[in-house]
Amino acid sequence: MIGCEPTVAVVDDDLSVRRGLARLLRSAGYRVETFSSAREFLACAGSRRPACLLLDVSMPGQSGLQLYDDLVARGQNIPVIFITGHGDAAMAASAMKAGAADFLSKPFDDKVLLRAVEQATAKSNRQNDSPSVR
Repeated sequence: MIGCEPTVAVVDDDLSVRRGLARLLRSAGYRVETFSSAREFLACAGSRRPACLLLDVSMPGQSGLQLYDDLVARGQNIPVIFITGHGDAAMAASAMKAGAADFLSKPFDDKVLLRAVEQATAKSNRQNDSPSVR
């Protein structure tokens, strides 16, 4: 169905990474919004909730891990895939324990990323289809 593509938000301070990820995701049929910082994402995201968030761990200002904690504290249950060039096993384990959908070290294989995004957007769709408990 045209117009029903899930939106993936990419938050990374590296312009070339944002452009490359946007190109890859669009070629796979996703709508993509890119942001250069956590602050920009929070300011622009507003009421639009992406189906998935690709989030760089290390960014100036608010880190990806801090943004994730902030989103969780606000009750925004967006599936997050962390991407990092400087991660380690302890960081990955901590992110996954906190509820991240996945944790990928740069450089990562395009197919691995697309599979992670597919799983995260499917999870998002299931959450949106579930009746909310208030």
